[in-house]
Amino acid sequence: MSTEARTGKRFPLELPIKIHGVDQGSTTGNMSAAGVYIRGNPALEIGSSVEFEIALPPELTGGNEHVIVQCKGRVVRKDAEGDQPAGVACVIDSYDFVRQP
Repeated sequence: MSTEARTGKRFPLELPIKIHGVDQGSTTGNMSAAGVYIRGNPALEIGSSVEFEIALPPELTGGNEHVIVQCKGRVVRKDAEGDQPAGVACVIDSYDFVRQP
């Protein structure tokens, strides 16, 4: 029997994500107020600190411009598909919203 560690509602959003200090090309798999699942090939290990930015498009925010969410968090799970990394789950410790034109 497994226990679910997630808190809050997850939204299935596939958005580009910029991970500081890591090669790009990753996207979000889902998001909540407390965490994010990052798909792609992030070179992140469980327990490591991570800083990243996600651009929320106007159709999600109801505004006229992108909103950048700058986040700091920690990797809590790493998934693999065969011998390739599938993604990582991160808990978000803090975040700030930055409006962009």
